[in-house]
Amino acid sequence: MAETNTQKWDHIQVEKDEESQVATIVLDRPEKMNALSYQGRAHLKEIFFDLNKNEGIRVIVIKGAGEKAFTAGGTIQEFMERSPEELSLLHENVAAPELSPKPVIAQLQGYTFGVGLEIAMACDFRVAADNTRMALPEMNLGMIPGSGGTQRIAKIVGVGRAKDMIMRARHIKAEEALQWGLLTEVVAHEELEGKVNDLVEELVKFSPVAQRVAKRVLNSSQDTPLSAGLELEGYAYGLLRSTHDFKEGVDAFYEKRKPEFNGN
Repeated sequence: MAETNTQKWDHIQVEKDEESQVATIVLDRPEKMNALSYQGRAHLKEIFFDLNKNEGIRVIVIKGAGEKAFTAGGTIQEFMERSPEELSLLHENVAAPELSPKPVIAQLQGYTFGVGLEIAMACDFRVAADNTRMALPEMNLGMIPGSGGTQRIAKIVGVGRAKDMIMRARHIKAEEALQWGLLTEVVAHEELEGKVNDLVEELVKFSPVAQRVAKRVLNSSQDTPLSAGLELEGYAYGLLRSTHDFKEGVDAFYEKRKPEFNGN
């Protein structure tokens, strides 16, 4: 049975379904295109911190309420009320999905602009409805993306496409974003919820410890030379050799049955 949090987050709801082993974070401000406040960014980090410790949750989904947007961005007027030093640290809260040891899925639809796209890029999977529109439009304000946008977009799609998108404040449709490698999958809007649920079911079948290690190795090796990445992968591979889940996976393979992983 799903449980919805009663704690007061700023226009964010958290639904936990421990039977399905999934938690869903809902950006819940549909009348404002799910605009995320400065406080909401800090709350997002706190929410992930709590979910990371919950052993009953294997996968985290983040989505927007309503049908028009994941989130169209931040509350712009707040930026004029913050100091330059505060603004320089915006990326720390938005990094929460990337820093989580658990698989995180961004369920995207409609407007995915500004901090919305920055949050999505910090997730492991981005599943989008065909009406999704993505943009980093800060250039229209005489500003640049400041929550990881310039860095993650360049790492995902390359510097040339990042410049095309950021320096022109260009809107990218879902199909083009898929071609760029910015999205994992694009489906019809009415199929979006089912597709995300299918992905959740797929992910929870794997070993939790193997998934944690895989995510850590992949994230940690992004800024290292190949030789260092290979060393990291090798150590991680050796570490997993001693786990229950690896032995269970091998036994199940030879016994032609489904493995029963326990995360150890």
